[in-house]
Amino acid sequence: MYIKRYTIAVSLFVILLGWYVYTFVTQQSIAVDFFGIVLPSLPVAVLVVLPVILLYIASVLHMSFYSLVGTLNLRKYEKDYEKLISSISDALLGKKNRHYEFKTQRYKQLGKVLDNISIYTNAQITEIDDEKLSSTLDIINKIKNGDVVDLKKLGLQSDNELVILNDRNRYNAKDISAEDVLGKSAKYPKELCIKAYTDLSKTASAGSIEKYKEFMSKDSLLNILSRINADKDPLDITNESLIQLFSLLDLQEKDFIEASHILSKNMVPEQRIRLFELLSDKSEEAMGGYLYTLYDLEMLSPADEILDNSQPDEYMYFKAYRALKECNKNYDISLFV
Repeated sequence: MYIKRYTIAVSLFVILLGWYVYTFVTQQSIAVDFFGIVLPSLPVAVLVVLPVILLYIASVLHMSFYSLVGTLNLRKYEKDYEKLISSISDALLGKKNRHYEFKTQRYKQLGKVLDNISIYTNAQITEIDDEKLSSTLDIINKIKNGDVVDLKKLGLQSDNELVILNDRNRYNAKDISAEDVLGKSAKYPKELCIKAYTDLSKTASAGSIEKYKEFMSKDSLLNILSRINADKDPLDITNESLIQLFSLLDLQEKDFIEASHILSKNMVPEQRIRLFELLSDKSEEAMGGYLYTLYDLEMLSPADEILDNSQPDEYMYFKAYRALKECNKNYDISLFV
């Protein structure tokens, strides 16, 4: 009940009650003895309405007290709701080590769940009334759409998925260069450093390639090999340096064969043979690349010697290729690998 309306109603009731008693019952006055204290005489009408007024005051105090209690409880729910929104926002952003203290029992249960889960959006969510959630979703949507967003105020860690994606967007937008990323590699996620090194390997000098070689990948290695003695962005690098680059990766036989195929376009045959001879001494997987090199350069005797000394189930494709050549069937070696 609204206190203002209640007060108006009680006031009207008191006025009508007093008027009725004074007009139709009695107009006398009575002196009241209250615990030995004689009060001034008052009209009977006043004495009749006085308890009503006292009851009104008591009831207003009662309602005010519980209204205050209700307001305080409502404030707790409002505070917990704000914390719940923040918790959802943090979950959407992928923040770690989240913990919110809730005052109300229902929100405590939700808080325990939200503190230990991540939330992913499968589609763009729009028309959210809450400003904080709307802002968070807007940031996520922009990053996923390839836009660059300032994330400093959010306090996200460097390994956060959104930070990684945003840094990639910055790199794609050329806000930061490959040299910027690799020069401050501790600041950026490893995935971005590997991508930056792959791009750098297409044009960088041998010195830069050596400097940032910890971010070597198969793609960057193939980029480097394709530039040896090439007409565009040529690269002068020794076999010793190349062997070190190969050793950074866990390559399979097919990878060494692919590397030999790329080197066949521009590398001097003698250097190419020597390179795979040294590689095969360090790794059995490199033997496939060595055999490919020998057959590609028509070095049949060394290739035959390797195959003759191999196990029956080893290098089956190369043995098949040799058998065809012995039958005067000439095919490109690349068809068999």
